This record gives sequence, structure tokens and C-alpha cells, in this order.
Amino acid sequence: MLHIQTPLILHPGLSTASRRIWLKLENLQPSGSFKMRGMGLFCSQAVAAGNTRLVCPSGGNAGYATAVVAAGLGVQACIVVPQTTPEATRARIEAVGAQVIVHGKLWDESNQLALELAKEAGCAYVPAFDHPLLWEGHSTLVDEVLQACPQVDAIVASVGGGGLLAGILTGLLRHGRTDCTVVACETEGAASFAAALAAGEPVRLSEVKTIAGSLAASQVSAWPVQAIRSFPHASAVLSDEQAKQGVVRYADDLRQLVEPACGVSLAVGYLDHPAIAEAHDVVIVVCGGVSISAATVAEWRTA
Repeated sequence: MLHIQTPLILHPGLSTASRRIWLKLENLQPSGSFKMRGMGLFCSQAVAAGNTRLVCPSGGNAGYATAVVAAGLGVQACIVVPQTTPEATRARIEAVGAQVIVHGKLWDESNQLALELAKEAGCAYVPAFDHPLLWEGHSTLVDEVLQACPQVDAIVASVGGGGLLAGILTGLLRHGRTDCTVVACETEGAASFAAALAAGEPVRLSEVKTIAGSLAASQVSAWPVQAIRSFPHASAVLSDEQAKQGVVRYADDLRQLVEPACGVSLAVGYLDHPAIAEAHDVVIVVCGGVSISAATVAEWRTA
């Protein structure tokens, strides 16, 4: 097991006599995000099958998690990132020992190159979010939540490509907890899951424009769109500004930095969003993210 069991703590200021807000601190994973869980399982199996090089297309967090896992397994990693991935994130991935290739303006273009590179002998393609093995790995966070807080009646999580959401649904189904409300959070400029719910199937957005780069998937995975219908659920679509303020307030409250992709879920708690109005024990998955700095948070605080 390459990931760690992360703490589940009460938010120091948001919990009340009638509702407790819990934080699942996935930002404390060795890779800085929940991605460590799924990547650890997927890559371990790929290496066990004889592969010595892992190729992952990523805007940042999936690639960094793959690089950390590859280093732990003693194999090479090649991370293909789009031009939008910040220089600091690329440097962080390289510092772990992985090769970084910048290709394309969008993740889709990076993905096409990664698929080609992974055809070489001894290489394994590592999907960023759309694979049942990743979801199984991510689902272990639900095991930990239910062990610490069996009475949870709402889980709040951000949705980009849908990997985290699929993992949460997989875990809840495994435990027979279809009574738990699932709140899927997105920013207005990247609300591909909300669009899929409305259409009844995944649809491709004509444009993705958001400060929450880790949520910038033009189309979500198909399985969670259908699976979430087995649960009471809600879609929370917030503004970039609300996502940024979620980051700022969390930094003040917990002295920790997370990306806007995580801030949008935290904002559901800070805004007392209607999606959690009836819940008594709410778990917000603090999914983390490595493309953030103290200087950026300081800018948002004074803007």
C-alpha cells in the first residue's frame, strides 16, 4: 500500500449543534492529493505485470501521483502535460525523478501522445481518471470515513473527470450505503458533470474555462453519471470566485494550501449550501492539489 490513511477531523468553525462538518484530509497524501490511492493500486499492478515505465497524461495531480508512485516502485515515469500546466507543477514532477513532456494546449492532446508512447515495450498507460481500478483505489477513502464516522449522511466532493466521484460511489456501494447523499461540486466554467446529469449521459463541453484547472475536463466518465442515480444526490455548481474564497478561508482555518478544484467543495460548507441543508454529518473530501502557492492565496485574499 503506497497511500496513507488520512485523518478525518471536525472543521473547527463550521460544525454546530445540529450539523457536524468533517474534513477528510486527502491533501496529506504523499502526493498531495487523493490521486495517490488509485494510482498506487493501478501502477502496482502494472509493475507486477512486468512493466518498467509508466506513461500518464495529466494536467498535474494525476501525473505527480504517478511520479511519486513510480519512484516508490523503482520504475520510470513519463508524464505528458498540456501547455496549461504551470511551470512550478512541471518542476515538482521532475524533482521526483519523472520525465515531463509538454504537448498540446488541452489534456486531450496530451492523452493522445501518451497513448502512443505507451505502445512501446515495457510501457504501461496510466489513465488519469477513467478506469475501474483507479476507482477501486480511490474507494479506500470511504472505508476510512465509515470506520471513523459510520453515521455520515452526506459526502461532498469535487468532480473533474469523475475519478474521485466514481471512487466514492464504489466505496459506498460496497458498504451498502445508498442512503448517503452525494454532492458533486464543480465550477461554472467546467460543469461537465452537471451537464451530463441534465442530459442523462456524458456530453462534451464546447469550452472549458475555469481557474480550477484540475476540474477542466470537457467530458466526465460515463459510469458515475449513471451510478449516482442510486443515491440521493445533488449537483453544486459554484463560481471561480467562490472556489478561490474556499481556498483562502481554508488556508486561514487549517493553515493548509489546496487548489481551487478543492476549494469549490470547501465552499459548499462555508456557504452553507442548500445541498447539505438536511444533513447531520457532512464529510467534505479535501482532495488537495499541488498547483497552488502561498503567494497565489495571498493575491486572492487581497483581490
